[in-house]
Amino acid sequence: MSDMTNKPVVRVGSRKSQLALVQSNHVLDLLTQHYEDKTFHLETMTTIGDEVLDRALSQIGEKSLFTRELEVALEHNKVDLVVHSLKDMPTSLPEGMVIGAILEREDPRDAVLMAPKFSGCSLATLPSGSVVGTSSLRRAAQLKRHFPHLAIQDIRGNLNTRLRKLDEEGTYAALILATAGVKRMNWESRISEYLDTDVSMYAIGQGALGIECRQDDIATRQLLAPFSHANTLLACVAERAFLRTLEGGCSAPVAVESRLVADILYLKGGVWSLDGKQNITQSLDVKLVDIDDVPPAVSYTAVVCSNVSNSSLALAEWLGVSLAGKILALGGGIILDEAKKETANRNLVAANVRPSK
Repeated sequence: MSDMTNKPVVRVGSRKSQLALVQSNHVLDLLTQHYEDKTFHLETMTTIGDEVLDRALSQIGEKSLFTRELEVALEHNKVDLVVHSLKDMPTSLPEGMVIGAILEREDPRDAVLMAPKFSGCSLATLPSGSVVGTSSLRRAAQLKRHFPHLAIQDIRGNLNTRLRKLDEEGTYAALILATAGVKRMNWESRISEYLDTDVSMYAIGQGALGIECRQDDIATRQLLAPFSHANTLLACVAERAFLRTLEGGCSAPVAVESRLVADILYLKGGVWSLDGKQNITQSLDVKLVDIDDVPPAVSYTAVVCSNVSNSSLALAEWLGVSLAGKILALGGGIILDEAKKETANRNLVAANVRPSK
């Protein structure tokens, strides 16, 4: 496909939300600067996660809330690549799809945005009973554990909608959002507090952008390869392997912290009950060394990369799987199962169906 200048056209899929467009246009700019012989065209669409705004994410009952419609367009060759927030991407992608690049991570921490009348407060100093909004079970569980004096309530909508609710409705004293999204929207001045990981460990892949393409589209995979950030990619492979092994998701609180220092990849992970009272966290690290005869995998948690060695990718995946194994051995699976069951029962109640016992 070519445009009127006879340059080949590469079609980039994106959600329509303002944050998604900011992120996709950032990728478009990078691609355009790198490939002057190609034209990059943005194709936007709406996902089920964008459309269903009257229920918590965990109540919608879909695994690919913000990716499915984009992946259908990719499968039917309507777009050539898709830009996602990596934290929205399941650890198992549809058959024939891969993550062709993971861009350098923005600050992965969670951030607190206060309502104007509480601008001088922190979460610790908010009045008892103050309502804090979040769309994440992971954040809610950790906040309940550390700030039992606060009322944690679900809030939905895109970032603009949530900020408007904070400023205008008077219900919420504060919002908890991903720092990366707030920064990309140029709202950094609204951040009153950054939550360190001893208070709120972050979501798998939070702060990173993942670019999805078809596995058999070698040309697009080669086009994306230069944009993968090796340290971010290795950390996210470990995080995604951790989540995949736990079989977690939006129905259960799972969180991580990772870093790569020199050649040591460190991963901390945890699981929580929905009320935050039960929790198991463990950490593990691995030295990324060259190992002979590591068979190249088709992908590591759906990630493909030509500029990172197979041994490093294999060790990163081993780290995530092994850390999940430690947590499961300590009873983490029981906590996760109970959380998933409680979430399912809440969903049934919300749908006026008798919950299971």
